[in-house]
Amino acid sequence: MNSRYVLISVIVCALCTQVTRWLPFLLFGGKKELPKLVRYLGVVLPAAIMAVLVVYCLKGITPLAYPYGLPELLSVALVVVLHAWKGNTLLSIGAGTACYMVLVQAVF
Repeated sequence: MNSRYVLISVIVCALCTQVTRWLPFLLFGGKKELPKLVRYLGVVLPAAIMAVLVVYCLKGITPLAYPYGLPELLSVALVVVLHAWKGNTLLSIGAGTACYMVLVQAVF
């Protein structure tokens, strides 16, 4: 592959990344008030994205075959309990992932 094409690709990717990072500040920066739609999406989207991620993570469960989705459900329960108790997202996700890996590798 020609190194010129690689360089052009890297430059285009860098420019696109910078534009997407700076665009919100250029559009909504300063003392401008945020539009109602943007404020609404800021409230609604985090929970919606988390719901989609949970569904995606649990889509492969087969409740009629061993281990009946127990590693996934136990890990989700741990995440919920830890997050309700500590309120630390990183701790909840990390502990849930570790729990799932231990259950899959050593228990089930």
